[in-house]
Amino acid sequence: MAEFRSNSVEEHFKGKTILVTGATGFLAKIFVEKILRVQPNIKRLYLVVRASNPHVALQRLHSEVFGKKLFKMQREKWGKKFSSFLSEKVVAVAGDVSLHNFGIKDQILIEEIDIIVHSAATTRLDESRIEVLLYVSTAYVSGEAELILEEAFHMGQTLKSPLKLDINLEKKLIEEKLSELKAQNVNERTITSIMKEFGTIRANFHGWSNTYTFTKSMGEMLVTNMKGNLPLIITRPTMMIGTHSQPFPGWVEGVRTIDFVFVEYFKGALTSFVGHPKTTIDLIPADMVINSMIIALLVHSKSNSSNSLVYHIGTSLGNPIKLSDIQDIMHCYMTKEPWLKNSEKSGAFYEKFTFNPSYMEVHEFPQNKRSRLKRIINIYRPYLHFSGIFDDKNTEKLRMAIKGVGSVEREFNFDPNSIDWKDYLMNVHFPGLIKYSMQPKM
Repeated sequence: MAEFRSNSVEEHFKGKTILVTGATGFLAKIFVEKILRVQPNIKRLYLVVRASNPHVALQRLHSEVFGKKLFKMQREKWGKKFSSFLSEKVVAVAGDVSLHNFGIKDQILIEEIDIIVHSAATTRLDESRIEVLLYVSTAYVSGEAELILEEAFHMGQTLKSPLKLDINLEKKLIEEKLSELKAQNVNERTITSIMKEFGTIRANFHGWSNTYTFTKSMGEMLVTNMKGNLPLIITRPTMMIGTHSQPFPGWVEGVRTIDFVFVEYFKGALTSFVGHPKTTIDLIPADMVINSMIIALLVHSKSNSSNSLVYHIGTSLGNPIKLSDIQDIMHCYMTKEPWLKNSEKSGAFYEKFTFNPSYMEVHEFPQNKRSRLKRIINIYRPYLHFSGIFDDKNTEKLRMAIKGVGSVEREFNFDPNSIDWKDYLMNVHFPGLIKYSMQPKM
């Protein structure tokens, strides 16, 4: 593995052209902010956005990415020059990841790209100039095992070993089902509901718990099969939550994964949920995921190998936390610093939250909320009963590559042992969740 110096990351990305798909997504935003902060002298950052034209794509970027509080340090640094800096470095690309070359017709643009960070469904870019392709997947594609290894899928593999997955067949089944519904003049809302259910049925048939892990696993198969001699990185984060340190502690967007439980408890709407107290829940701050991705890009760009490597980015092996610990920390937070100070449900009036393996208390909710809660229970059940631990030998090699290189190790920290769970949840994540995801709705 290449030797690192204090300025290795800045040197590597200077003058580089990077294409990022899923640019308006949670993780992609943090990646874009980090790259622009640590190396403003990149050549160009092409951000692919689903849009009808570049003008609409640019509007989406300004409202959904650069207008977020995540970029407050950048705005403070550049002041009035922030807009001109973005105009010089960032290009909005109207594209569609389901199409060849992401729907990009500009050949000059394609030939200019050095690095692709791909966080959506997969297609092919044929240019041999590309240094490395990074595909963002999820750790939960691999199903449940005592120790889940960092191994890539092979084409046709399923979680039910006797079966073989035919991606073209799955695509055909979806298209046929959709055509059938449209021929029956079914309204769009009903079509969406039926297609979600149909996708889940197909995912379950092959052993995946939901369509998200099903499609991400197919994405892994496709990039692995089509990459040729291109170095491929597959990043598999676990449950991502708010930032640990950078660009500042606690930034989060929306209500993600287990944050649903936190939010409903803080509002006084929920005191128990599905899950086993002894379950190790694998949470990882989003900025640590980004740090690992950047170091992996640097390492693989310097490598002559065309091998694919999978990286689990999580905490269940190195710094595990159980649902019972989370119960205690949630209650401690609410009794110590109640944020609904004028509510009869605040502070000591809060019951201690519990995770219940057989939770079915849907009847406690108003009729109009029951169907939503049932859906959420079905989504979370596989994760909050999950007993597997994610091996991270490959990721540990990345950590060791920057160990002792002071500024790099600090700036690009992704060591799970550096997380003090009680301190992080009580003083960083919970306050951040309230500030960035809950207050606008209060």
